[in-house]
Amino acid sequence: MESVNTIEELQGFVHEHPLSIVYVSRPGCSVCHGLLPQVENLLNDYPEIVSRHVNADEVPQVAGEFSVMTVPAVLIYSEGKELFRKARFVPLGELNQQLAKLNHFINEG
Repeated sequence: MESVNTIEELQGFVHEHPLSIVYVSRPGCSVCHGLLPQVENLLNDYPEIVSRHVNADEVPQVAGEFSVMTVPAVLIYSEGKELFRKARFVPLGELNQQLAKLNHFINEG
């Protein structure tokens, strides 16, 4: 998963894609490091969904601009509109269901 390094880069990213996912973590978060490969693996089933990783320590503005108060956080956007959010505990089954539903809606709509 590619990383973004500025809040402007992240804002542009979430506005320019029909469906995108943002993964927010911190270097000292062991849950974050364990969950990231699982989310990346899940995204292999949805090649049309673009994703970016944000290190909240390197881009601290993510807390205020995107209301991310805890990590890990998974945010799904469609052209700048937030459609789904899970933080701290991210159930992969629920994330997969949301991705499937939103992907179908975006591609069929």
